[in-house]
Amino acid sequence: MAKGKRKTASGDVATNRQAAFKYNLIERYEAGIVLTGTEVKSLRDGNAQLKDSYATISDGEVWLIGAYIAPYPAASRENHPPERTRKLLLHRAEIEKLVGATKEKGFTLVPTRIYFTGEPSHAKVEIALARGKDLYDKRDTIKKRDMARDVQRELREVQR
Repeated sequence: MAKGKRKTASGDVATNRQAAFKYNLIERYEAGIVLTGTEVKSLRDGNAQLKDSYATISDGEVWLIGAYIAPYPAASRENHPPERTRKLLLHRAEIEKLVGATKEKGFTLVPTRIYFTGEPSHAKVEIALARGKDLYDKRDTIKKRDMARDVQRELREVQR
């Protein structure tokens, strides 16, 4: 997938905005996700959160851990556990590439967003191969963001 910044798309169910602040996102992958019926209905209502979630690889399979999908209110006793571990679906070659990359020191897999694709509609998770930022990198990110905000503010005032 494309590298770099990505704005929130209209079809996004949940985004992990903290991921870009805490990590340098190296490469992004689109993965299918194995869900139950109540999880899909809850996602369609927009009830998901990726804040403290991550992905891991075990036995040649990729798993999403810590993603919160709220229980579906109409399902009552047939509901799913909100933070259960969910299997991600990737091609074998992509999994092998991720296994090699995550064995390197400092690399991890971070989910950046959950969204639905076109017709037929399927839930997808975008995971990113990421390396943690140092404290000075975070400060630099904050400084760049503040400078860009100031420039935009000045441009708006000049155009008045």
